[in-house]
Amino acid sequence: MSSQPQTPAPPSSDPSPPSGTAAALPKKMSWFDGFAMSLTMPAALIASLGASIGGLGAWGAIALWAASMVLATATNWIYTELAAMFPDSSGGIAHYATEGWKKRAPVVGPIASIGYWFPWTTALAVYSGLIGSFVRAQWFPGQDWSVEFGPLKVDFPIAVGLLVMLLLFGAAMIGLHVAMWVVYVTGGALLIPLAVFIVLPLFSGDWSAQGLHWNLHGAAGLREALVWLYVMAWTSFGVEVCATFAPEYKDTVRDTTRALRAGVLFSLGVFILLPLTLSGYVGEKTIGEEPTTFFVGAFQDLVGGASDLMVVFLIASLLLIMITGLADGSRVLYEMGKAGLTVKQVGVLNRRGVPVRALLVALVLNVFVLTVLQTPLAIIVTGNLGYILAHVLAVSGFALLRRDRPDAVRPIRLPRFFVPLAWTLAGFLTVVLVVGATGFSITGYGGYTELGVALAVLVVAVLLWLYRIKVQDRRPADGRPA
Repeated sequence: MSSQPQTPAPPSSDPSPPSGTAAALPKKMSWFDGFAMSLTMPAALIASLGASIGGLGAWGAIALWAASMVLATATNWIYTELAAMFPDSSGGIAHYATEGWKKRAPVVGPIASIGYWFPWTTALAVYSGLIGSFVRAQWFPGQDWSVEFGPLKVDFPIAVGLLVMLLLFGAAMIGLHVAMWVVYVTGGALLIPLAVFIVLPLFSGDWSAQGLHWNLHGAAGLREALVWLYVMAWTSFGVEVCATFAPEYKDTVRDTTRALRAGVLFSLGVFILLPLTLSGYVGEKTIGEEPTTFFVGAFQDLVGGASDLMVVFLIASLLLIMITGLADGSRVLYEMGKAGLTVKQVGVLNRRGVPVRALLVALVLNVFVLTVLQTPLAIIVTGNLGYILAHVLAVSGFALLRRDRPDAVRPIRLPRFFVPLAWTLAGFLTVVLVVGATGFSITGYGGYTELGVALAVLVVAVLLWLYRIKVQDRRPADGRPA
């Protein structure tokens, strides 16, 4: 197996190591570390599972979650070849899109990168708010106060979420390789509520499939299905997070491949079983009335006095998502600054190899998003526009790289049929993107405000890219020397 040489980070004003060379992301992760990070996606179901069951009916939700995960599995198999081609990139799928399209449309680089960065980074806001909701539902049900400052709103769940954000930001400053024990603890904690929700309902005597429904009918049902696939995209496709940490694996090619494949197969099983068992036990009506906090009631029914402990495990699993999102997003923003896709100030590391400036940007953004958008699913649908677009560009980039660089070193080379499959996936995801971005309000979560924020994020990304190449680097957009 071969890999490309490590590309040194550009000089920065941050303190550099004693040797005088720029800091680099440390290669201390195993494939199982990457798989542990991918456990964020089964945990991420918590944010949107209830809403999908309430809107689609249990059978509709099960079918679409399974379909979404099958699409994610095929897409992530393609990414194994690309991850091996670019073993020194921490940009993940955004870097694959940049490489595939840069000869034809250099602007794809900043668009795909920021589109990928935004949803991963704002996972901090999504799940810190959920943690606050669970804390109130389980231990402080009477805390219904709220304070407003113009467009900003703070209530008890948001206040708890802001505190959790600050604590995780402090942990991220230590460095991912140091904090992997937190990932393992929270990943292990996730497996406990998953086992409770998947196994215990089937043996409780109260599980039944008779009350489950299919709410997708005719042309309107097809449109609604496409919109929900749009909503589900980040939760299912997010297993590609394993590829973002390619430069930090001990054996980039082997470990990236193993982590990706283990992540998609495990998530596929969970995405089918979890909605089936919970819908049959809790009931569609109850889930639809309390789409976010019905998990707390389910714990109380299934384990009685141990529900406090189960909610703690559930919260710990959400911490895993937030740690992964913060680590993934900060590395993507760092890669953008290093590669010339945004302002150079974020493309630096401190002495310990931590992208501190990228982390600070993430913290400020998440405080704003949580206090303005507030609803978890509204935050998710806002980020999904850029995220699905990044996948369209990355998958098509795979096919373009096969055409443009036929002789490039590919330690992992997929069979030829993956090229037409890539174009098919890109086409279908484009349909999901267009229908979903113009119609996600039919789910009851999000509208013109969220769409406007999503488009504004992409526009700002292009403006910052133009500032970088025209002002900071003084070079043409095609990357040639000025």
